[in-house]
Amino acid sequence: MTLQRKFTPAPLASCTEPCSIENGMRIIGGKWTGSILWHLKDGPLRFNDIARVVGGASKKMIAERLRQLEARGLVRREVMDTAPVSVQYEVTDLGRTALGFLDELRKWTESLPPEAES
Repeated sequence: MTLQRKFTPAPLASCTEPCSIENGMRIIGGKWTGSILWHLKDGPLRFNDIARVVGGASKKMIAERLRQLEARGLVRREVMDTAPVSVQYEVTDLGRTALGFLDELRKWTESLPPEAES
């Protein structure tokens, strides 16, 4: 009778802080966040225009996500001198750095087989 040793992998070093992927997901992984950034890629949009193109999100949710993006420096908010007052948003240079991998995510998602989609 031969004794077989059970393989026990070495324990992985745990992180005390979120890893880079988790940190990135916290920044742009929130529901509607990537979509908002994506729709701003071609130029500034007013709030109501963003609400129209980001289908399915409430105006309250869009406003919350835009505040988060602005606080992180990914989006710039500008109050326009119009009657009534309107607000427009545009992607900052920092926000544009996210557009490359959002485009890669779009391509990857479009290439998924139907059974992999939600």
